[in-house]
Amino acid sequence: MSDRRKLIAGAISLVVATFLLTCGGFYYLLHSWTGDAKGAIKLIKVIQLIKAEYVEDIAVEDLMAGAVKGAVSALGDPHSIYMDAKLYKEFMIETEGSFGGVGIVLGVKDKVLTVVSPIEGTPGEQAGIKSGDQIVKVDGQDTKDMALDEAVNKIRGAIGTQVTLTIVRGQEVKDYMLSRSNIQIKSVASKMLPNNIAYIRLSAFNENTGNDFIHQYRELEKAGMKGIILDLRDNPGGLLQESIKVANLLVPKGPIVSVVNRAGERETYDSTLETVKYPLIVLVNGGSASASEIVAGAVQDTQAGILVGTKTYGKGSVQTIKSLYDKTAVKLTIAKYLTPADRSINGIGIEPNVKVEFPANATNDVQLEQALEIIKGKIQ
Repeated sequence: MSDRRKLIAGAISLVVATFLLTCGGFYYLLHSWTGDAKGAIKLIKVIQLIKAEYVEDIAVEDLMAGAVKGAVSALGDPHSIYMDAKLYKEFMIETEGSFGGVGIVLGVKDKVLTVVSPIEGTPGEQAGIKSGDQIVKVDGQDTKDMALDEAVNKIRGAIGTQVTLTIVRGQEVKDYMLSRSNIQIKSVASKMLPNNIAYIRLSAFNENTGNDFIHQYRELEKAGMKGIILDLRDNPGGLLQESIKVANLLVPKGPIVSVVNRAGERETYDSTLETVKYPLIVLVNGGSASASEIVAGAVQDTQAGILVGTKTYGKGSVQTIKSLYDKTAVKLTIAKYLTPADRSINGIGIEPNVKVEFPANATNDVQLEQALEIIKGKIQ
């Protein structure tokens, strides 16, 4: 073989070797990142196939967003969702204490889109929507198999526009036409009841809740409070750290909640309160979820107070927000939480110490009345 042919053959061999090494390296990286290189290559192939042969043109970014959304949906966890730029922006505004919509907090229970709780003073609450209502249609579109984030996007919209929710409550099916408004959340409200019993209502746990609660608690102390009724009914939860701030004034020194990740690693948040200072009643119901259940569970397990009402919602998992590069994000369940007695209440809820149903036709707050009777006895 001539020197020229040897040179060409060597060059070809080098190119082939480089190509094989590159492909091998790419395959190795895909396997390292995903754990399934073949599946990742299949996804790329499907996107390429759609781009080349689908009957209509479609943007690659839409295909990729759909793939990400599908990956998160495959978890089968209603609390883990992909948030596009619009939903992510609204979520961040909501945790700051205000957002646009009709004022209902949604969840998925038994694979049905369900109202966790209406927010006080909003169109949803004023229209009579209640915790536990099942939303079967949004503007006539069936919500069966609709992802939670998709339902939220459809219900929210421009202020002043309308949305119609078809709701099932027991055997009744009813349409509610709601006008969207700017939802402002004032999460803490308090007042002094007769006999120096402090009533504190928490409607959510947003980034202001802990400090607002501490301030109003101190003011009630100065006014001479002798007992506390903490109302967590229809409180859908919110930020973990805010619930810990609240519990730190209510439960004695020791665990408030433990967060356990997939590896079994535990992080425990403790109260620094030396002793429980006042008799305490906590009002709960099926709309008390997440951070509300952290406070309620800590109170019940440490015997710092008595829970009155009905069984809570049962959301005992912890989510984190992972921002992506394009103003989108993934909200992902990363851990479960346990009460001080190491109870997991996820999907179970917390049974109150004193069960008091709220009759549908009630003209007075029978649960609050029961709480008042119990706490009066404690004070005396």
